[in-house]
Amino acid sequence: MGMRELPSIGRRRGSIVGAVVLAVAVGVVLRSVMGGPLSGIVSKGALSSTLRLSVPIAFAALGGIFAEKSGVINIGLEGHLIISAFVAIYAVNTTGSVWIGFVAGVLASTLLAGVFAVVCLEFRADQIIAGLAVWLVALGLAPFLSTVIYGSVNASSSMSFERITIPVLSEIPVLGALFDASPPVYLLFLAVGGSWYVLNRTAFGRWVQASGENPQALDTAGVSVRRVRYASVLLSGVLAGIGGASFAIDLSQFSGNGQTMIEGRGFIAIVAYLLGNYNPIGAFFSTTLFAGLQTLQIQLQSGFLPSSLVQTIPYLTVIVVLALVGRTRTPDAAGDHYESGEE
Repeated sequence: MGMRELPSIGRRRGSIVGAVVLAVAVGVVLRSVMGGPLSGIVSKGALSSTLRLSVPIAFAALGGIFAEKSGVINIGLEGHLIISAFVAIYAVNTTGSVWIGFVAGVLASTLLAGVFAVVCLEFRADQIIAGLAVWLVALGLAPFLSTVIYGSVNASSSMSFERITIPVLSEIPVLGALFDASPPVYLLFLAVGGSWYVLNRTAFGRWVQASGENPQALDTAGVSVRRVRYASVLLSGVLAGIGGASFAIDLSQFSGNGQTMIEGRGFIAIVAYLLGNYNPIGAFFSTTLFAGLQTLQIQLQSGFLPSSLVQTIPYLTVIVVLALVGRTRTPDAAGDHYESGEE
């Protein structure tokens, strides 16, 4: 790290501190103004809600990290969440098993990621356009299939994940929510730690980073850039599929109205991993920021503020934080096609 980089790092850390101070100040003001509605915001229930809302965003963010660090920009994460959510509910209703439904949703998302990978890596399509196509296809296909099968864009299930409660630890005030949650929440903790380990401590992780930073050097070392990118994109489909399937099964429903039940969470996931600087742990905390703001939004809806204004709080806060933190450096070869003479 050169000396010229130190001032920018200092400014970034100062911006982060400023963002935190701003958030705390806003919270104090709201607490004094709203009184009762915010009295339960720091509670076991609030943390439990934050973790549940974090699941689809965080898994999609992890998937986006693998894809983009390998050099493939997958902005179709929203589409993966949508298709996996619908397929999961359909499979649960068909088989009567939440775990079969979960696996089916993940497979559907992975298949969609495979199509995206072929279009981008074999046919050299523009990755942004291809990602938007993935989103639009899922946005139209899932509600259509729901209408054909169920007669409505909405589908429900009578089954959901059973919570796993760890005795004693679950009784801890507030933090007890970490030990009294549904399986996807525990799986998320493992996925965040596992993703960080893979990217920073394994050969595959080094290949992924080299594929996105200097694919020619990776190719010279005898590693297939195309295979690494295929694996990374498929992995992004798997992770996003886990998020979408978990979210739908946890709610026991799929809603295809408007932007569907996903409501832009795939795009928020992109913001989360950019805010986390492509670090799985940073992306997780960025996700909990947004999810926590959604929980706060629910608390504020019982106050005197207009509901339309309250609903914008999570999105406006994310924009403010992004502006304060500044730009994140994307991988040098992100979005670029690479063709080896041997591939």
